[in-house]
Amino acid sequence: QLQLVESGGGLVQPGGSLRLSCAASGFTLDYYAIGWFRQAPGKEREGVSCIGSSGGRINYADSVKGRFTISRDNAKNTVYLQMNSLKPEDTAAYYCAAEPLGGCNLIAPAYDYWGQGTQVTVSK
Repeated sequence: QLQLVESGGGLVQPGGSLRLSCAASGFTLDYYAIGWFRQAPGKEREGVSCIGSSGGRINYADSVKGRFTISRDNAKNTVYLQMNSLKPEDTAAYYCAAEPLGGCNLIAPAYDYWGQGTQVTVSK
């Protein structure tokens, strides 16, 4: 069974950091692009960052550039999202997703497999 599982979310104060992990089971991530998306209550799902299958292509939403870093460890079948300088507006459920063509875009319909999400709350 193909599965993506996110972890690492939690409650953090503004300016703090979290590292999210996206672990795959039932398939290897080597040939998939991985995207991180987030959705806050009452808002549409937003693309945050993506990394191509080879790791050579990376994109970030303007709202997180310079603060978030995506990386992948294919040996561990895991993709990470390091989030620094967190702001209250980063509060959302964060999802990782896999795109089988290996490209990197922030368009949710391009992704075939999705995790269940992990909650990130940035608050004093």
